[in-house]
Amino acid sequence: MNILEAVFLGAVEGLTEFLPISSTGHLTILESILGHSPNDPDITAFTAIIQVGAVLATLIYFRADFQRLITAWVRGLASREHRSALDYRQAWAVGLGAIPIGIVGLVFKDQIETTLRSLWFVGSALILWSGVMYFADKTATQSRDEKDVTWKDTLIIGVVQCLALIPGVSRSGATMSAGLIRGLDRVTVTKLSFFLSVPALTAAGALQVVDEYDSISNGVGWPATITATVVSFVVAYVAVAWLLKFIAKHTYTVFIVYRVILGVIVLTLVATGVVAAS
Repeated sequence: MNILEAVFLGAVEGLTEFLPISSTGHLTILESILGHSPNDPDITAFTAIIQVGAVLATLIYFRADFQRLITAWVRGLASREHRSALDYRQAWAVGLGAIPIGIVGLVFKDQIETTLRSLWFVGSALILWSGVMYFADKTATQSRDEKDVTWKDTLIIGVVQCLALIPGVSRSGATMSAGLIRGLDRVTVTKLSFFLSVPALTAAGALQVVDEYDSISNGVGWPATITATVVSFVVAYVAVAWLLKFIAKHTYTVFIVYRVILGVIVLTLVATGVVAAS
């Protein structure tokens, strides 16, 4: 992979990671168009590793929130009197919500990296999950905010997040939809989506570095992978700030329409043989 392609794909990852339009779906589509096979071990690893750039952007942007939650968690472990604190309970809730996708990701790792990377799945998931997002958006009461989040909320959201292992569903789209159905407001579910992304994406990226180090070296190449990760970080940092402001005043309609249009285009290109399904 040349550096120009790496910059392009890194920018797409950073822009789409936290938008409910599926970053993995976009990367799978674009990698196919650029002539790379999404099922190849080095391309699969590349896709997972460059997400770490977006994770780092999240950690830095929300550093005060993460520091507050971690501090409260440590204090609660050390002293019973601190265990009634809201931040302590929320720290446990976020940690609990991150567990399901880790388990499902490991159990179905082979299917996720091969069968589900087919553009038939990507295009279909983009369209079908748009229906869920539409339902969640239209029925949202937004009667609860950040202080009302419980472990039950994050566990349910974490379970739904597992569906994002299907490229095209969108991790943020899954978590935001689940949160809205639970009655949480859009800003709260968006922040929760950011928080839950950190352990999931970090673990996925680290696992690919360990398992596919040689595949990256002999395939995509580490210069391209590192470049894409850095670009992903820069673009994601800007995207996080924009999304929080946008979502506070708007519904998910623009994302839903975009997903459906893109899904139809992808399925059409595959059905007509313009682009290979895998």
